[in-house]
Amino acid sequence: MRFWDSSAIVPLLLEEDRSPAMTALIKEDQGIVVWWGTVVECLSALRRREREGLLSRADLDQAIGTLKELEGFWIEVQPKEAVRAQAARALSVHGLRTADSLQLGAALAWRPLPSGDAAFVSLDQRLARAASREGFTLAAPLGDEPG
Repeated sequence: MRFWDSSAIVPLLLEEDRSPAMTALIKEDQGIVVWWGTVVECLSALRRREREGLLSRADLDQAIGTLKELEGFWIEVQPKEAVRAQAARALSVHGLRTADSLQLGAALAWRPLPSGDAAFVSLDQRLARAASREGFTLAAPLGDEPG
């Protein structure tokens, strides 16, 4: 089981360069873990593409349907004090944006033990590097994506 950042979920919803790699990776998981705000972040990415004319209404509807299917498959880390505390600490240690600190905070709150082997899936370089520094194994290559 791996923690999936929204940047790695979006290629499961839309056909992108990284879609085949993310699809192969999710097929290996018996379950995935995401943070509570993942649905909103994914919808934001989809709606932005629609506004920019990069996504048709039919493709948007299909992507939202896929997102709803994934929601039934994943485990969601709820917004609780442990997530907020970890996110606040991450801001001072890693210099992340707010949403990225909440992603990392949720992953840290979910991880069974600080020394436990847990994987983190993200296509955002900055967030992936922060997760790596926190002891997560990166399950996706960093590549050239801006972070």
